Amino acid sequence: MFESHTAYDAFMGRYSRRLAPLFADFAGVAPGSSVVDVGAGTGALTGELAARGLQVAAADPSAPFVEALKARLPETDAQVAPAEALPWPDATFDAALAQLVVSFMRDAPAGVREMRRVVKPGGTVAACMWDREGMEMLAAVRRTQRVLGSDSPMLDVRYRSQEELESLFGDGFNDTRTELLEADASYSGYAEFWEALGGGAGPAGAWLVGLDAERREAARTEIHRQLGEPAGPFTLHAQAWAVRATRA
Repeated sequence: MFESHTAYDAFMGRYSRRLAPLFADFAGVAPGSSVVDVGAGTGALTGELAARGLQVAAADPSAPFVEALKARLPETDAQVAPAEALPWPDATFDAALAQLVVSFMRDAPAGVREMRRVVKPGGTVAACMWDREGMEMLAAVRRTQRVLGSDSPMLDVRYRSQEELESLFGDGFNDTRTELLEADASYSGYAEFWEALGGGAGPAGAWLVGLDAERREAARTEIHRQLGEPAGPFTLHAQAWAVRATRA
């Protein structure tokens, strides 16, 4: 459990923690509101919402992630559940948020419908996902996969464009708004980047650890080239599309 949690934080946590306050601002949840973080992962957004004085619940299909979240934020109502089957009654929350998760739901339209179900009429549903090319780290990995001729689900992940994400907010929603959120993450050098990627977290990490030694070394060289061959500390830029709407 601990290794999975720390691997995710080292790989994506440095980005998601910086994205969380931007996404929370965009969602516009008022102090004192009740909100559920859907697909909470290790709690980057959950922690941000709790720090703002909100009444926070969280759901994630990974039991180890939920256990880590409960240990970190014991006041949070954290439940093991997929987005498509949230364990709360209709109209429970003022808002439902999903940060960096809709692409990994088994059925994203069903997941967003569930988020709408548990939100009160007039409440907010919001989701965000990294842009395909605007998230420099993942874009460099995808270009490397193409150069190496790798077959990876990362190449076909949906809901990483404005149009795709907006398509989830159709019937049952009003006042849809979209914004491009931007954040940066820094590394002490390429060795730190490579160690984080090699932790096996997420589709990119799983792809890498599945390679044999020769192809892994080829990937190390090619990703370094794709990133501009940094020789010291460097920073990568990340853009995420965010959509929010009001439950009709």
